[in-house]
Amino acid sequence: MAAPDAALIRGMLNRRTTNGPFRPDPVSREHQHVLMRAAQAAPSHFNSQPWRFVLIENPQTIARIAQISGESMTELIEAGVFFERYRRYFRFSETEMNERRDGIHIDHLPGPLRPFTRQIFSDAGLKLMRQLGVPKKLGEDNRRLVAGSPLLLAALLDKEEYRPGELSGFYSVFGLGAAVENIWNAVGALGMGIQFVSTPMEILRQWQAIEELLRVPPHLELMAVYRLGYLPPGEERPSIDWSSRHRKRLSQYVSRDTCDVPEADSAGQDPAGATTP
Repeated sequence: MAAPDAALIRGMLNRRTTNGPFRPDPVSREHQHVLMRAAQAAPSHFNSQPWRFVLIENPQTIARIAQISGESMTELIEAGVFFERYRRYFRFSETEMNERRDGIHIDHLPGPLRPFTRQIFSDAGLKLMRQLGVPKKLGEDNRRLVAGSPLLLAALLDKEEYRPGELSGFYSVFGLGAAVENIWNAVGALGMGIQFVSTPMEILRQWQAIEELLRVPPHLELMAVYRLGYLPPGEERPSIDWSSRHRKRLSQYVSRDTCDVPEADSAGQDPAGATTP
């Protein structure tokens, strides 16, 4: 494989999600536009380019979105909704992660919770977390992460193309996914990181509050918000954190010719599931 191609593939295989804080430095306008051009290069049905983006640098707007995000996290954890909804994705040991090769490995917990790793998402575990103030702590961690991000990015779709229940709805979501993935793959080359600001989406009134804050017009649909920034030299992990670098083996998600013939695993696949070019 030619060197430039190998570098491109390596960059894609090394893609990361940033769970920790960013440097406070503003993201240069040049780099913001590079990311937008990367998004623009994504494929879309009939070249419809249904995506729209809002680059958010205003400190007051970022602070308000951070507050909404933190409040949403606290509410979701306090009510047990988050764990009930996503329990099936949690892994609690490296052995389990190696066997399943999907989901997230809960490998970073506050000291008082470590003896209760497997029980933490049970009713008894939730009661203990409430007693220890974990929901508020997680909410504050989430608020601080978003508030400390120099750039937020809102991704929207044009409702002329985005019509759920029709093929155009699928094509639009597919196209936006490709555009966001281009951004996600490009940030590493700029010394940046990115993370999905997901908790407000879980609570309708909080998501509507962000829509109002961003003055989203009726012909656009707010689909997602991300936080971006330059990466610090060291990694500071949140109070409760996870790793998710494992990927399924080829035989677990690829078939040959028909769905009932698993593809043979590659000899060059590394322990995380990636293949070195």
